Amino acid sequence: MNQILEVVNSVSSWLWGLPLISLLAVTGIYLTVRLGFFQFRYPIYMFKQTFGSVFKKPKGEGTVTPLQALTSALSATVGAANIVGVPAAIMFGGPGAIFWMWIIALIGMSIKFSESVLAVRFREKKENGEYVGGPMYYMTKGLKMKWLGVWFAFALMIELIPSIMVQGNAVSAAVNETFQLSPLLTGIVIALIVSLIVFGGIKRIGKVTEVIVPIMAFFYVGAAVIILLMNLDQVPYVLNLIFSNAFSSMAPVGGFAGAAIGEIIRWGFARGLYSNEAGLGTAPIAHAAAQTDHPVRQGFWAVMGIVIDTLIICTATAFVVLSSGVWTREGAIDNSASLTTEAFNYYFGSIGSYLVSISLIFFVISTVVVIIFYGVKQAEFLFGHKTGEMMKFVYLGSIIIGSIGGAKIIWQFLDLALAAILIPNIIAVLLLSNEVKRLKDEFFTSDQYYLKDIKK
Repeated sequence: MNQILEVVNSVSSWLWGLPLISLLAVTGIYLTVRLGFFQFRYPIYMFKQTFGSVFKKPKGEGTVTPLQALTSALSATVGAANIVGVPAAIMFGGPGAIFWMWIIALIGMSIKFSESVLAVRFREKKENGEYVGGPMYYMTKGLKMKWLGVWFAFALMIELIPSIMVQGNAVSAAVNETFQLSPLLTGIVIALIVSLIVFGGIKRIGKVTEVIVPIMAFFYVGAAVIILLMNLDQVPYVLNLIFSNAFSSMAPVGGFAGAAIGEIIRWGFARGLYSNEAGLGTAPIAHAAAQTDHPVRQGFWAVMGIVIDTLIICTATAFVVLSSGVWTREGAIDNSASLTTEAFNYYFGSIGSYLVSISLIFFVISTVVVIIFYGVKQAEFLFGHKTGEMMKFVYLGSIIIGSIGGAKIIWQFLDLALAAILIPNIIAVLLLSNEVKRLKDEFFTSDQYYLKDIKK
């Protein structure tokens, strides 16, 4: 068994190195060019159509508001990757990795936009009035490849079991370290809280995430902004660290072992893609349920998801870690996961540790709530409503098993399972890029949409 796990880890490490990062980067560049660099040409317009319209009645049909769809999608992406993953990128790729994280975020916007546009374009309205969509629907209806949709749906449904276990373990470890509570008790309590939300469907999930996500982001980013204001003199230093080390190898500094240029780019790209999940095909499942009058308008909300997740929250973490200097302490590379906690602790004392732990707890709970919804939708697509309801209990049980570190052996297969989802989704998005371009051109040249909006 150990030999099998070694092979799995070797294959996973190789696959999630140059092959998949190159695939995502090339796809992002291709779609950015194909769609006329829209994310660079219309940023102010997109902001007005998203956050600038939150108090207006949504246009068109759907199950949840566009904001609720975004906060649901963000719930699944904003989490441990933003708090734990960013310092890992700094420790293994150096401060320059943050520059490449920003670059892949800007490029990845075209992938996330395309996924969400296709999800709305090929969504379906169920008998209960709920709108559903995502890769399995645009593969089936857009590409006429139901087998590919079945592949995606089954792979995602299964992949979420170890994924939820890992999330359950992360939150129980954080609670145990900060509040000394039993991991089993934490797992049971988290499962009960999650069950109250997921059994209410996407409408209840949307209402909960609409409140939780802005609050948790406000407190976490707000604390980072306070640190920024307290240390404005550190801003030039941090920016210099990031930009001066983005294009050349970096020498060792204290506990930082140094990094070659290839590692700097790889870690930056990997962290950006892991945090916002562009290309994975999960966020479109949430965006498909949104009230909208055109698929492209909801695509703008998907782009805003990357702005919040990677450009704001990950950057906030990076500033706190780099300005505090904890990344250069002896032994930092051996415990990169705790660097964010140490950085906040450096500035705020024990209150900083509590802030990071509580943020992580809320991030993980909201993540689990939404990815259970994703898994249930895959089960419904494959086997019907009853199987979807049964999978809720499987996923809730996974939280408890994961909280006590159970079934760790299957966690090793997580990266391979993610690749089994990502590859077919990227293929589908590329094959349907003509449809994305057609819809984008339709939106920006029609008197019903863009031209009408800018005349107001």
